[in-house]
Amino acid sequence: MSDYCHQDIVSRRDFLTRSTLGLGGVALASLLNPAKSMAGIASDGGGMLDKLHFAPKAKRVIYLFQSGGPSQMELFDYKPLLQKRRGEELPDSVRGNQRLTGMTSHQKSFPMAGSVFDFQQHGQSGAWVSELMPHTAQVVDELCFVKTMYTEAINHDPAITFFQTGSQQNGRPSIGSWVSWGLGSDNNNLPSFCVLLSRGREGGQPLYAKLWGSGFLPSLHQGVQFRSGKDPVLYLNDPPGLKKNSRRRMLDYLKELHQIQYEKVKDPEISSRIAQYEMAYRMQTSVPETMDISKEPDYIYDMYGPESRIPGTYSANCLLARRLIERDVKFVQLYHQGWDQHGNLPNDIKIQAKSTDQASAALVMDLKQRGLLEDTLVIWGGEFGRTNYSQGRLTETNYGRDHHPRCFSIWMAGGGVKKGFTYGETCEFGYNIAKNPVHVHDFQATLMHLMGVDHEKLTFKHQGRRFRLTDVHGKVVNDIIA
Repeated sequence: MSDYCHQDIVSRRDFLTRSTLGLGGVALASLLNPAKSMAGIASDGGGMLDKLHFAPKAKRVIYLFQSGGPSQMELFDYKPLLQKRRGEELPDSVRGNQRLTGMTSHQKSFPMAGSVFDFQQHGQSGAWVSELMPHTAQVVDELCFVKTMYTEAINHDPAITFFQTGSQQNGRPSIGSWVSWGLGSDNNNLPSFCVLLSRGREGGQPLYAKLWGSGFLPSLHQGVQFRSGKDPVLYLNDPPGLKKNSRRRMLDYLKELHQIQYEKVKDPEISSRIAQYEMAYRMQTSVPETMDISKEPDYIYDMYGPESRIPGTYSANCLLARRLIERDVKFVQLYHQGWDQHGNLPNDIKIQAKSTDQASAALVMDLKQRGLLEDTLVIWGGEFGRTNYSQGRLTETNYGRDHHPRCFSIWMAGGGVKKGFTYGETCEFGYNIAKNPVHVHDFQATLMHLMGVDHEKLTFKHQGRRFRLTDVHGKVVNDIIA
């Protein structure tokens, strides 16, 4: 080390201070897997799995999570009976003993409320889509609708946590972290798990970093949040006055020190820390190039819609998701807030749908025209659905809907799912599942299967027990797989 000591000499205090700034530390996830290296397997960006359990149909995932619970009644689950019987009381035989939230459990009346929006069948598949989703309607022959999702969670925080981590309780790894840990990365210059957030005009339920956290998995597998603005990843840039060659030497010294410490205590997080610093160093070049959408042609902006030119919007994030996927990022998670419409639903959902419809459809078509859709799984959906009865007063033009975990709709595209296909049926009241239920754990098991992973075999031992994404549940929905 003596050859370097005469150049850019800094005090011990300066060295320790600079080494903790500018590289994102715990904020960054990386693609290296030191835990695997410690087990005697080369750390080359690969995951903990020596080989996949199945031939993968999807190599990458873009998960467009619609936070708040989109109303299936207004979007994809057409129920003309509710219009015919509008204002009538929901039969007790239909409602049964379902658990209600505190927002409607006090209601003495449960008037059925059909959607005020028109539905039509589209494409060769004849899928029913609301007038609120005209762009999605144009791509239905690329989509696989699942009309019979269900969950036990009835409130937002446990419901979204359940979808993202497989548990309603905090502390479990997110889906993206499981994928990163198990499958590794195909690009050592970007995180394998990236997160993008956007907000509808009506605000929305809060989102927390636990949703993209790594839980008990090594911390380098947590999602890295990309923000709009000058600094897409916080603390990524070097402090003022620090030269690039000085940063490189500092990282080399740190690696030596961490290796010495690891030999003493054998703590995997020691190597995780230096891997995070190294990833941040590479991201200083790769992130600005990835986030710079200024060179995208006008026809792409036109495809995604006018808001795609505004950083931080849902449309802009969909475009960024495509750019990340092009660069072999394994898992891209978008969260869009604002779907929680307990009142004034007709007006508010119209605004929300307008801000998401065009970009979601554009993403599917953009991936297809680039030859990426075939092995990229796109998912669109929220944490639960909405009730078929009105929350509060029902009028000719206005109503609200409460949370409804018993049945709701999502769609998927590409990545090995059937095209132009609708799976499952709800009852004529749109309140219960009539055919082919799909639980949250079934959805998670199917996602992992499409990635080539047996959800029962990707486990991590923690506190004496082997954990997995699907806990002790979940079955693959083979009927939706192409």
